[in-house]
Amino acid sequence: MQKPKKKKPTINPSEGNKYTICGEWFPAIYPARRNEKWAKGMEDPLTTEMRLYCACTRWAFNRMLEGYSRKALKKQGQEIFGINSRYCDDAILKAQEIIGSQKELLTREIDETQTKLGRAQKKLHQAEKDLARAIKAGDAVKSEKAKRTVQGRKTRVKKLAAKLADLQTHQNNGTIPRVVFGGRALWRLVCQGKATREEWRNARQNRLYARGDETKGGNPNMKLSYQNGGFTLAVTISHLSEQIGTDSKGRPIMNRAPRVTGKLWLPAKHRLKMGELLLSGAPYTVELIRDNDGRYRAHITFTITAPATVTNPNRGYLGMDTNPDGVALANVGYTGQPEPWPEGFTVPYPKALRKYDGELQVTVHPNGFLSVKVPELAYSRGYRRTYLIGILAQVVVSIARALGKPLAVEKLDFGKDRLDTNKRFNRMAANFPFQKIIAAVMRKAFKEGVEVRPVWPAHTSTIGYWKYRQRYGITIHHAAALVIARRAIGFKERITKELKQRVQAVREKLIPKANSLPGEGKGMTRKVKRLVTQLDGKIPVHNGLTRFKQESFYSAWHDLKQLALSSR
Repeated sequence: MQKPKKKKPTINPSEGNKYTICGEWFPAIYPARRNEKWAKGMEDPLTTEMRLYCACTRWAFNRMLEGYSRKALKKQGQEIFGINSRYCDDAILKAQEIIGSQKELLTREIDETQTKLGRAQKKLHQAEKDLARAIKAGDAVKSEKAKRTVQGRKTRVKKLAAKLADLQTHQNNGTIPRVVFGGRALWRLVCQGKATREEWRNARQNRLYARGDETKGGNPNMKLSYQNGGFTLAVTISHLSEQIGTDSKGRPIMNRAPRVTGKLWLPAKHRLKMGELLLSGAPYTVELIRDNDGRYRAHITFTITAPATVTNPNRGYLGMDTNPDGVALANVGYTGQPEPWPEGFTVPYPKALRKYDGELQVTVHPNGFLSVKVPELAYSRGYRRTYLIGILAQVVVSIARALGKPLAVEKLDFGKDRLDTNKRFNRMAANFPFQKIIAAVMRKAFKEGVEVRPVWPAHTSTIGYWKYRQRYGITIHHAAALVIARRAIGFKERITKELKQRVQAVREKLIPKANSLPGEGKGMTRKVKRLVTQLDGKIPVHNGLTRFKQESFYSAWHDLKQLALSSR
């Protein structure tokens, strides 16, 4: 008896390392017939298919919130929306992913709101104390100003408390906040009369998604091929498939659905990898997105294996300090000291940057330090900023690959819980593309086989300022990059005799001289005196502490940072 053939499992979108290629699709050949049952007006079959798929996604989302299973929805969805089982299953999985992501975001939003509420309550308590002091002193001007401050902070506390209670209610009941398909921002514009309902409808029905399948040669619903020196994409129009009979179990037998075909443009740097994908027969996922101007973007995603590592941590690390306008790099050996650049070393300059002189500013110091600045990065918009960050990541990873050293980066957190009533910090944190830079560097490093090691960022700039800035004659950003690399290697930052002498020199400078005239900002203030007293107790025991305690928030480096800021 012949054994039944084992089926290959379909690709799981949540497994493996994903590689996405973005291209543009130009549909040219459409089916000649239309289905009057599913079509609306004079829309083409592709538009009808996208509308039905998006409607199925929203329907599955609502049904899954009511507790329906995926198996039951798959059968119902085909009957209600007329799409094939694969499209219907993909829509259900899309809805399932939306619900899962909203639950994760709910937990994060609760944590961020709790942090904001605690900070707002602390500020309210301080404002109430200031108001009480002003009333006691009888100062009418300060009292009026303090009353307005207290009222504003009470309003913020009340707003955050209501938001936290609402989020916690969702968490306790196992529900999620309301999801707006098509975008909440666009819906608000529609309500304000700044956007049309047609734009709103287009945003809700402009996608078509198909997962890959290893048993079907890649992707059965959206087929990629290479013909006549170029790539083509054929999209199945499943609602045009008609029933031609039933099988022995009473299930309908459908005829072959027609396809919409057209040329697929891909960036030149991805064409070779796409050709290798088609030759291997590996599964790939395709998502079509129709823009407002009617152009179609295709996102092709497939799984890749990690390339061979080309870096060795025994050689040292390339430390990277991230700034709003670029990065500072430090070439650090395994001894923890900066190493000069190798003979004949040159920084790779991307040929794509030809807009104006100074678009990419590279400054190389012979003692192992380097800075890469993109001034436009601090104020550029959307796609331009993303493009410049990609160029910056390419330069950094190319340097690490040429040196054969892993990258050491810092794990900064600029989440929404850090944003509060401090407008200056909010603007800095919102405009600082730190997360995008780190993510771009890590993606590029993975593709090039370069290791990346994130380290705790506490006090890196302070340590660099006090210990290495003057020693090597470098900027504070280069000094911070050196500290980051040393931390990745595993070194502890001890307080040396030279540092103690520097602290003593600052102390003596602030002690008022005999017969000196008083002046604003001169001499040792009460704050500086308190810092010096705290340092007298922390510095002698610092070197004997564990690395965790040395890098904690209220370590000696915290007071040294405040002392440096106070003595400027």
